[in-house]
Amino acid sequence: MPQNRPRRPKVLCLDDEPAVVEGITRTLRKLYDVTGCTKGTEALAVLEADPGFAVVLSDMRMPEMNGAEFLAKARELAPDATRMLLTGQTDLDAAIAAINEGQIFRFLTKPCPPPTLRGAMAAAVAQHRLVTGERVLLQKTLRGSVEVMMEVLGLVSPTYFGRTTRLRHLAADLATALGHPAVWQIEVAAMLSQLGYVVLAPEIAEKVYYGRILDQRERAEVERAWVQAAEMLAPIPRLEPILWIVRNVRRTAADMAHQPGASPDLVRAARILRVAMDFDELLADGRTSAQLAIDTLRGREGHYDEDVLDALEALRGGGQRSRVAEVPVGALAPGMILVEDLALASGMLLVARGYEVTERLLARISGYPADALATDTVRVVLPREQAEAA
Repeated sequence: MPQNRPRRPKVLCLDDEPAVVEGITRTLRKLYDVTGCTKGTEALAVLEADPGFAVVLSDMRMPEMNGAEFLAKARELAPDATRMLLTGQTDLDAAIAAINEGQIFRFLTKPCPPPTLRGAMAAAVAQHRLVTGERVLLQKTLRGSVEVMMEVLGLVSPTYFGRTTRLRHLAADLATALGHPAVWQIEVAAMLSQLGYVVLAPEIAEKVYYGRILDQRERAEVERAWVQAAEMLAPIPRLEPILWIVRNVRRTAADMAHQPGASPDLVRAARILRVAMDFDELLADGRTSAQLAIDTLRGREGHYDEDVLDALEALRGGGQRSRVAEVPVGALAPGMILVEDLALASGMLLVARGYEVTERLLARISGYPADALATDTVRVVLPREQAEAA
């Protein structure tokens, strides 16, 4: 058998009559990988274990739960799957409930002739490919564009960009550990969350970066910077969920829930990013340990979600990052993360701590003579593969 043969789309079929499940399987098995179930709880367990089904097809009238209830739950477990309902009922209310609760793609009546079923299945798989393909394209295009913009802004404000890089990694790690369904949105929001600081006066931006006390005028300037950042992002299409996170990240959970466009996933994303931001601010002075910073956050009762703090402590206390090493500046390699700032001998900051080394950064550093740098070595976090080999 050829090794490069494309995988068949996976289809989940639910009907309380085994004979119906067997008949559907026979009709579709040449083109699809069909999994049949006769109980709603069984089908939900299958989706929970593997949400990668292209299509979910369900009967309407079943003893444990009807098709509308099942498809609504299936949507939560496998949101990308195309959902279809197969029923012998002609009850309009049942059909409307199924469409509204499960957001089904197509409504089929029993008995359903094989050609009709195959045609509907082909359309459902095409819909699944369209939805997933558009999302992947959006993620790659949007995230790639933001990454380029952040690198350009890093040339203007190395301090800002260093913090942005740290937040991006930590927020993504937290979201992954907590099983958030939109890690990429949190990652992009983390990159954009500091955009307002670019318009701040350098002396205020430096005070914010190092966690120094701001007077009333400076705090007002910072608030205005946040508003300006949101205004800059607003015209970008498809950025609405990310913009919502950036706009509301400093609100309380109760206040977030009442903001226009709020959803449980968006509120959760903003809460995750807030922990990452406040944790990084506490570490900015260079004297506070990670554990002390976590304990400080825990001491602010009611400010954060406890499970997010638990995930933060597990990540920072469990050695998730590879070991720190001091390397010559000339030995820097892509994937390393700076633990300390890299400056010129003149005192000008070249790259802030937290920056992940890229080929572009190496080319930039190589443009300076060796004696133009303030130091010959710099401490970095080694990529996992290098740390394991060391």
